[in-house]
Order: sequence, then structure tokens, then C-alpha cells
Amino acid sequence: MTNINSENVSGIILAGGKARRMGGQDKGLIEINGQMMISYIISTLRPQVAEILINANRNEKKYAQFGYPVFSDLLSDFQGPLAGFAAAIDKVTTRYICTCPCDGPLIPDDLVARLYAALQDQSAEICVAHDGNRIQPVYALIDCKLQTSLKKYLNSGERKIDRWYAQHKYVQVDFSDKKDSFINVNTPEDQITLSNLLMH
Repeated sequence: MTNINSENVSGIILAGGKARRMGGQDKGLIEINGQMMISYIISTLRPQVAEILINANRNEKKYAQFGYPVFSDLLSDFQGPLAGFAAAIDKVTTRYICTCPCDGPLIPDDLVARLYAALQDQSAEICVAHDGNRIQPVYALIDCKLQTSLKKYLNSGERKIDRWYAQHKYVQVDFSDKKDSFINVNTPEDQITLSNLLMH
């Protein structure tokens, strides 16, 4: 595997959504087994990156208590993950960002290394995790040089993440050996599933 220089990568935790299916609860702050979901992600992501930033459009003070910079989307009204990507790239000084959602506490401990290896091996601009069944579009490593393209795409009114990816040198990275890593919380039943997994 290609050696990763983690100093090239900022970890971005996406907590900017509305969480409609969870009754509007801020999912990163939901507790599982007595610990907020975002804290599980921070502990696994921190060793993999140069820095962590949190993208949040509400409860910014609560997120700031974790000790990392918190920033909001550049666009108002919860415009989706690409808006979070664009705001993140404006904030970081690293060459790449690695994004992950706030409601996926089982994040792989080699997420960045595997995405980065694929990016280098295939001279890609964007690498995205695939769990063996489907793409996981918000688990992505993105070259920050794409910021102009991303802002142009957003300014055109587009929001679909896969359509923007398709405009660039983009590869999917096989994580089928860790497909449980991408289980996230969309319903109270999901909370129970994750609670059981995190206890093992």
C-alpha cells in the first residue's frame, strides 16, 4: 500500500444536515452507549489526519466543545454535503480533505490510508468508499484543487453529489471487507443496531 502522509489530509466531519428521518435531532449529538456519535468518529479519525474540522449548521457551540474548529455551509438552508465540502476546502490548508458523516460511528480505522492509496495509484482526484453493495458518497477523499469546479457546480443550482464526482477523475474504493463500517443512524432502530455493534 502507498504510504500516506497524513499531513496532506484534513478530516471533515459532516454534521450539517436536517436529519428529517430522526425527527430533526442533530445526529452527531445523539448518544449511543453513553457517548455522542461524533466522539466515536473523532477518536477513530484523529490518528488518520493532520487536523479535524466539523461542518455544522446548528448547535455550533455544542460541537465546539470537542475542541475542533466548527464551520457552517457557505450556502444557507441546508444545501447538502457538497455545500459542506466547499466550505471545508475554504477552511483547510492541506492538499486533500477526507469527509465522513456524523452519524456513522463505525468509521474504518484505515479509511484515509485506503482512499489515499487508491488516489495515488490511479492518479485520481476523488476517491469514494464502496461497501460491496453500494457507493458511500460522503466517505470521500477529495483534492482541494477542485474547489473552483465545485463552487461553479453549486452556483449553477446543482446539488447531486454523484453528478459532480462524475465530472472528475473519480474512483471507487472497495471496503466490502468492512461493510459494517458504513452503517449509520437514520431511525431509532438503527441506534439499537449500532449500540450492539459498538459493544463488541
